[in-house]
Amino acid sequence: MDIGALLTTAGSLMLTGMVGVFVFLSILIGAVTLMSNLVTRYSEPEASPAKSPSFKSQGVPNEHIAAISAAIAQYKSNNK
Repeated sequence: MDIGALLTTAGSLMLTGMVGVFVFLSILIGAVTLMSNLVTRYSEPEASPAKSPSFKSQGVPNEHIAAISAAIAQYKSNNK
């Protein structure tokens, strides 16, 4: 085979693969969109919780900070 025939075959194969992937992804996007629409249409609305519990503070509790500080002080005193 000459190079022209090989390039034509390679281009044809590449184009076929790209079209196949494009068609597959288009069908996949359509199916996901359809399922999303069906779920939102036929699902019952969720009952919202009365009140979510609120936390006093965000972050590390003071007891943890004290324990970590004590551990660091002990490590520093043992490894001088």
